[in-house]
Amino acid sequence: MSCFSPSEISHYQRHLSLEKIGESGQKKLKESSILVVGAGGLGCPALQYLAAAGVGRIGIIDSDQVEQSNLQRQILFNYDDIGKYKAETAKNKISRLNPHIEIEYFNDRLCTENIKKRLEKYSIILDGSDNFETKYLLNDASVIFNKVLIYGSISEFSAQVSVFNFNCGPTYRCLFPEPPGVNALPPCTEGGVLGVLPGIVGTIQANEAIKVITGIGDILSGKLLLLDALSLKTQFIQVNLRPESRNIKSLAPINLKCATSENAGSVAQEIDSISMRAMNESGKTDLIIDVRELWERELSMIPSSVHIPLGQFEQPDQIEFSELISKSSHIILYCKAGVRSRMACKSLEAMGYKNLYNLSGGIMEWESSTHP
Repeated sequence: MSCFSPSEISHYQRHLSLEKIGESGQKKLKESSILVVGAGGLGCPALQYLAAAGVGRIGIIDSDQVEQSNLQRQILFNYDDIGKYKAETAKNKISRLNPHIEIEYFNDRLCTENIKKRLEKYSIILDGSDNFETKYLLNDASVIFNKVLIYGSISEFSAQVSVFNFNCGPTYRCLFPEPPGVNALPPCTEGGVLGVLPGIVGTIQANEAIKVITGIGDILSGKLLLLDALSLKTQFIQVNLRPESRNIKSLAPINLKCATSENAGSVAQEIDSISMRAMNESGKTDLIIDVRELWERELSMIPSSVHIPLGQFEQPDQIEFSELISKSSHIILYCKAGVRSRMACKSLEAMGYKNLYNLSGGIMEWESSTHP
């Protein structure tokens, strides 16, 4: 006997007719539960497709209110919604998409104090957050409470998607072991994003969630999907499990270090790409260090640089340089945006190195200039 009502059978007809989903797969969707963190650019499309697909219980958490600037990409909302809470508004609209599912909302922000309670009803977390504090908190909570984390991130014209903590697989900290500084990316109020991009990424996240629930397809676990909206090029980066990334026993607030204050009083000098090139061509550069992760370096790197990831600077006494490098050598460090490399400069400064240079804007600024 079918577990679906006549109305549900009609609603899910196109799923029920798929051999890889069918009634058993649709039943799994009906019995599943997902907490969508953030009802913004990523959350809006993900929520619509998850609800329409028949995910049985959906939670929405977001403390923000709808603003006019949201409407360029958060197409679940309109001008009549400005000033209303996103989570509550999204719940009301999603409920009209599918009356056969349960939806609850929370007009608050996830934190160490409430995250256990918010996650306890859900087996999957869909990350639609827009800040590093929440992303690291979600990662650590997914490990401690054994939740699958569907990750998405966007900036300007580029995006990333992956599935973390799936069957004890790689986590977000396998990619980015430690949080960056607060200036690693511009705040959402300042940074731009192509309007359609979060729609693409949120839909991919919903797709991954459906695959995880129904057990079909190749899950994006152990892989990072990189998408460039301008060229429509995609790349897959392998994400290897770091056992230490799972060694998380408790949750603590993620305190992003302020790069500006950290640099106060430092001997390290900021250098732009033009000055760096002139310094290299004049033969004054003794060493260029790339402090990013290996997968980032495989995408692009500055010629003649050596690779020492930021994590190794936590134990600076184990860093080995060529015998040609002395405490007075001229050393340039770079990362993606200039924040991690500034932290590495501090470590070298503590070791006694005196002529340190941090590439402002990192390799993003280097590549946006005329340099190869």
